[in-house]
Amino acid sequence: MEDRTEEFRPSQDKNKDSSSKKINISPGDLMKAIIRPGEGDTRPQQGDQIVFHYTTRTTDGVIVESTKSEYGGKGAPCRLVLGKSKMIKGWEESIPTMLKGEVSMLKVKPALHYGDEECPVAVPEGFPTMDELMFEIELNDFFKVKVVADDLGVVKRVLKEGEGWETAREPYEVKVWLTVRTSKGILFSSSKEKEPFHFTFGKQEVPAGLELGVGTMTRKEKSIIYASHQYIVPSFSVLGLPLDSEEVEFEVEVIQIIQVRDMVGNGQLIKRRIHDGQGEFPMDCPLQDSRLCIHYKGILPDDGGKVFYDTRRDHNGGQPLVFGSGEGLVPEGLEMCIKLMLPGEVACVTSAPEYAYDKFPRPESVPEGATVQWEVELLNFEKAKDWTGLTFQEIMEEVDIIKATGNRLFKEGKYDLAKTKYEKVLRDFNHVNPQDDEEGKTFAQARSQLHLNVAACFQKMGECIKSIESCNKEAEAKARKQFKGLFDKKPGELSNLEDRGMEKAPADATEEPLLRDCPDQSNDNISSKKGSLGHMSKIMYLWKRLQRTSISQRCAIL
Repeated sequence: MEDRTEEFRPSQDKNKDSSSKKINISPGDLMKAIIRPGEGDTRPQQGDQIVFHYTTRTTDGVIVESTKSEYGGKGAPCRLVLGKSKMIKGWEESIPTMLKGEVSMLKVKPALHYGDEECPVAVPEGFPTMDELMFEIELNDFFKVKVVADDLGVVKRVLKEGEGWETAREPYEVKVWLTVRTSKGILFSSSKEKEPFHFTFGKQEVPAGLELGVGTMTRKEKSIIYASHQYIVPSFSVLGLPLDSEEVEFEVEVIQIIQVRDMVGNGQLIKRRIHDGQGEFPMDCPLQDSRLCIHYKGILPDDGGKVFYDTRRDHNGGQPLVFGSGEGLVPEGLEMCIKLMLPGEVACVTSAPEYAYDKFPRPESVPEGATVQWEVELLNFEKAKDWTGLTFQEIMEEVDIIKATGNRLFKEGKYDLAKTKYEKVLRDFNHVNPQDDEEGKTFAQARSQLHLNVAACFQKMGECIKSIESCNKEAEAKARKQFKGLFDKKPGELSNLEDRGMEKAPADATEEPLLRDCPDQSNDNISSKKGSLGHMSKIMYLWKRLQRTSISQRCAIL
């Protein structure tokens, strides 16, 4: 043992949680003597997992507790996370001063070990909690870890960072290289089986600690997952875990994350990724309207896996199928899943009849009400043309193409798809600015037609209130434009404009409804009141007339 003995003072670690209670250490309360020096110059930090053996003795040399097998322990080192795991104050202050491989003897007063009234660590009955104790600490290792379980029962040490950000969750599947270790050595290694270990999340096929840890890993990541006893029972025979294991190490390298998605939440449309695509999910998926290029094979799983259609065999001499998304050219379930695929990805889609051929022309070889599987490969896709940099004329040509597609869908009874096309153009119109009166007139006319088309779609879908609201948008837009023009008129011209507006009003558009909101108003004094209206009152009066009359005329279209 070295002659040098250290006397401790409360640590001033800036990284320490400021919410933790201050530790009061008096001279002589905590002493440390180095038995064997460590190596290097780095020491454990807050958040590191420390791996160490310890032996607890009384000042008379009686051993009361140890992790070492030669002193009656189990032989497995203790693992704690600095700043997060429960430990005595003497360890919390002294271990951060040690180097890797160092062996030191600590002399600790009761107030800094189990004799502390607020000590978070439980000890057996009869333990000498009120005696001064000696702790022999051998620091085997320390390293950064990520806490997986809140109770610190599962932590993860990253050996190699992965790619992307997608992680597995229920009901995903994963393929991993897996090695399982305990203090007794290696129990299982998938490399010996010469094939990856494959399991499904949420089906209790592996210990909970392993599933939790793998659920935080990305593709090609390599990590060691440390799971305590409560996260490895019940034992799983496939891994050969003994029931008395206090802790298990799972060395894992993720090969493939097999994305499995319940697209509608009720099990009627399931997408399972077979082969990974290129890019990042979902940023590089054709989520918006795109030109899609695919190969697919249609299968009847309830008919012995019979293939009823294969683009490589049945479509234009084996050419891929090219179509626009949102145009109703393939079954709904198939298109929904393709929108969540990456270029080059191969997926298997299992669809109930509702999302297959119940609402789509059914091939002769597909029985009515049949469950269908599609094995589909997304070769590539082309996003819809960006209007940025286009001239007004080029934009309106694109509008005509999209509107024509919407009209076709409307005639085919696919009102929801048609409405989506019209609404997309209306959203994009928010970024279009006509440069002259002629362009403004063309733009206003196109927008008017689109609003009315949306209203017609809502009406066909039985949503009458939304249909009227869509009509109102166009009616109010026109009324606002006319109302703005009134400010260019002189007071004397307003009376003439008012009279012309009354002459053009429909027969049922009387003055009474327009003035119904005014208090103490009657038919006898309307004319006298109207004669006393000021400039702004006349404008508001005409505004109401324009709005109501325009709405009435527009809604009549439906």
